[in-house]
Amino acid sequence: MRILLFTGKGGVGKTTLAAATAAALAGRGRKTLVVSTDPAHSLGDAFGVSLGAEPSEVDALLHAAQIDSRGLVDTAWQDLRGQLRSMLSGAGIDQLDAEELTVLPGVDEVLALTEVQRLAETGPWDTIVVDCGPTAETLRLLALPEAISGYLTRLFGRKRWSGTADAVRRLGRHLESLRALLTDPTITTVRLVLTPERVVVAEARRTLSSLALRGIRVDGMIANRLMPAPGIWRGSAANWMRTRRNQQDEVLAELDAAGLGSGLIRAVEHRAVEPVGLPALLEIAAELYHGGDPLSGNGSGITPLLKVSEVDGGYTLRVALPLGRDTALDLARVDDDLAITVDGFRRLIALPALLRPCRITGAESDAAGLVVSLSADRRRP
Repeated sequence: MRILLFTGKGGVGKTTLAAATAAALAGRGRKTLVVSTDPAHSLGDAFGVSLGAEPSEVDALLHAAQIDSRGLVDTAWQDLRGQLRSMLSGAGIDQLDAEELTVLPGVDEVLALTEVQRLAETGPWDTIVVDCGPTAETLRLLALPEAISGYLTRLFGRKRWSGTADAVRRLGRHLESLRALLTDPTITTVRLVLTPERVVVAEARRTLSSLALRGIRVDGMIANRLMPAPGIWRGSAANWMRTRRNQQDEVLAELDAAGLGSGLIRAVEHRAVEPVGLPALLEIAAELYHGGDPLSGNGSGITPLLKVSEVDGGYTLRVALPLGRDTALDLARVDDDLAITVDGFRRLIALPALLRPCRITGAESDAAGLVVSLSADRRRP
């Protein structure tokens, strides 16, 4: 089983590329399901068919669905929320506070991911391609299993989950299994879609850092709507196209120079006609993957990495993250964890046992990530 998550800034064409990838996988003989978790569903429009919440056949070996996360909130969440409210009230928490604590922002995104996991575990699919929402929503969606699991641990204590209501115990176990699914690079990877524009690339860089913080592997980026090179054409239209393409090439070169583009980026040229239907999508897939396996990704991918090195008087810890020169970075020590905040996205990373008694003495960053210096004098800050 493989799961591919397509995300990117709104309007970059991720739905079309997700649909094209799913069509190519089915064409190679893999039972493929493509689902949309984007509240603004357009997956059916890409195929030119009507889709519902349950998978329906689009072509041989290819099924598609548009997950109704709002409907899941109205059904599956209500029962659990009621049980949590009763439990919190029974634990001495004021009824009003209990009500507020069970109104979890983003629960619809969690339930959408839960539905993807259910389809993966119960369906006959070899591959599931997920058309996620715009980048900000996707980051919330991918972070929520860990955040809610940590919330339950702090509220009830990991050892006390077994003594709580069955609903909370099931939720805790499920969220941990969901996070394990998302962070298993042999199962789940992300394809980040962008258009070669500086404002879009800036968001893509932040997305790469945030996903690395979450332990989620990005196995490729797709530069969509690349302007066709006008060649020897002349005239004002050709000059406009040439200028636009040169600007796009400059943006991609900057990505490459920053170490983010090399081996990771595929490109798709802009179409004069909106690609709708299987023939048009398969044409895009042919340009995107050049007849190769869409599951192979592109390059080795971007994955989080902790590397400890011994130096005179202590250690250095490198946290591999794609960082830009304008990245807002903050570092703090929280017990045995490092709290790393990159452009507003925060993650607690457990320190290796060797470093837990050590004291942080400094930190610096470069394009490859963060390097933390620690003293081995066994004194805590």
